[in-house]
Amino acid sequence: MSGFKSLFKQTFIYGLATVLPRMLSFLLVPLYTTEDVLSSVEEYGVVSYIFAYFVLFNVVLAYGMETAFFRFFNKEDDAKTVTGTASISLIISSILFLGAGLLLQNQIAALVDIKVEYIQLVIWILLLDALVIIPFAWLRANAKPMRYAIIKLINVATNIALNFFFLLALKKIAPKSAIIEQLYIPDFEVNYILIANLIASGITLVLMLPFYAKLKFLFNTSLWKRMMKYAVPVLIAGVAFSINETFDRILLKQLLPENVAEREIGMYSACYKIAMFMTLFITAYRLGIEPYFFSHSKAKNPQKNYAKILEYFVAFGAVILLGVVVFVDVLKVIIVQSEAYWEAMWIVPVVLLANFFLGIYHNLSVWYKITDRTKFGAYISVFGALLTLGLNYWLIPIYSYKGSAVATLAAYTLMMILSFYFGRKYYPIPYNLKKIGVYLVLSIALSIVSFYYLRGNYVFGISALIVFLTLVYFMEKKELKQLLKL
Repeated sequence: MSGFKSLFKQTFIYGLATVLPRMLSFLLVPLYTTEDVLSSVEEYGVVSYIFAYFVLFNVVLAYGMETAFFRFFNKEDDAKTVTGTASISLIISSILFLGAGLLLQNQIAALVDIKVEYIQLVIWILLLDALVIIPFAWLRANAKPMRYAIIKLINVATNIALNFFFLLALKKIAPKSAIIEQLYIPDFEVNYILIANLIASGITLVLMLPFYAKLKFLFNTSLWKRMMKYAVPVLIAGVAFSINETFDRILLKQLLPENVAEREIGMYSACYKIAMFMTLFITAYRLGIEPYFFSHSKAKNPQKNYAKILEYFVAFGAVILLGVVVFVDVLKVIIVQSEAYWEAMWIVPVVLLANFFLGIYHNLSVWYKITDRTKFGAYISVFGALLTLGLNYWLIPIYSYKGSAVATLAAYTLMMILSFYFGRKYYPIPYNLKKIGVYLVLSIALSIVSFYYLRGNYVFGISALIVFLTLVYFMEKKELKQLLKL
């Protein structure tokens, strides 16, 4: 139980570092969906389309080195050489990316149908973000969650503050100040959003400079080759994940008529944000759990702890699923300001459930990470990505963004099932399938009834939530009491 207490403590702090900033970033959704800021749903669609590429290229520029760093940091005797090798590798690859990106910016802009001026800003943002990957990983590996949290909070607070300044304040202040007036450019909103990101990323790198000042620039070629062998399957899995997560925006742009594509992307992306409550929970949890999986892999009977962790995750995730669905119409007014976006609310329960299954997959993936069978993670993710692409190509022309939501759910369901199947073969973990099944079936059934049949009936919704919470309490009462005593 002491191991669980440490896990929950770190997960809570990493949660603050991830959930609170992302919760603050919810302020940007009502900001972007206000007609006085972005003039139309289509313009928000442009922003969402650009950020879809951010997700993909962030994965490519990290190329699995973060996960490889964790694995070898705990495995090798010389942690300083591991840190130096990983850092030098990412520095060199990032500089090469910068040169190639600036050289080919016009060709890239034509290929992805994004303005060159946006491409230039995106390249610099991606560079700065890549250079802090290992410093952030080092903080996590050395159990420094508070410092990690503070830097993350500064990054997001800066980003949000600059968004509000550029998109709201600047327009009002400009006529009153000759200096400020020089900063204001009409119809420059998308640029301002990217500039805010660029400045926030630059400040983050500055805050991480002490890491580079203390870094021993030691590069071990043999170690690097072993790290890359471990990292490449993680990269493939990451690219596949990015396809599952955001490639639907890109496909919506390609497969829908030009006159409706950006509007559909805008509505879909805005309502997708409401499902971020599940994503926030999963992200915070994963940041805390990944180092725990590696550091406790040599403990006595770690499988028992891994099984119990999945039970806790499913219980919490089921509560979030049902809670968001019950209060979805309250949340939409707060998060998505304009009614012009609400047409896409149908996707919210589907995306919530999809991300819930993704979180379960992350738990199940422990078997291939600690047994160094990361190639299975790549295989599973590729299968998921292929299903995502196939279903999107089939369903988008017929059902638009609804098809994309269904494709995401289908892909994550497949990945969850495949990981469970292969995990039982290569690293059996005694999961309590009966209890997990009760949580899943009941929360999904209540969510379907609440949203699709009795939406807005808060008597039923709140009653269902209370019943489910009571069930979770009695099924986990013994473990909860033990945890609270620690």
